[in-house]
Amino acid sequence: QVQFVESGGGLVQPGGSLRLSCTVSRSIYNFDAMGWYRQAPGKERELVARITTGRTTTYLDSVKGRFTISRDSVKNTVYLQMNSLKPEDTAFYFCNTAAGIQYAWGQGTQVTVSS
Repeated sequence: QVQFVESGGGLVQPGGSLRLSCTVSRSIYNFDAMGWYRQAPGKERELVARITTGRTTTYLDSVKGRFTISRDSVKNTVYLQMNSLKPEDTAFYFCNTAAGIQYAWGQGTQVTVSS
């Protein structure tokens, strides 16, 4: 089994920034790609950003130019730097694999963008 522990969320004003971290219980070299997902109340979970072992990144259109995903394979950690946050970014954020098998979801971290 693989476990994900997300952290770094919080309450931030529109235009603010947050950096999310996801620590994985297994070496992330085991996975072809890792991703950050989010789920807002009443909506389905969606993939926000994805990074492969070769560090190729892809993003949801609505976050392009504002969010940056990165990975530290030594620390088995995946990061999501979020800038210029908007109220519509409010959601629970989770990480998981983004290719092949997915594992049980972690607790996630709440991001609230509000003035």
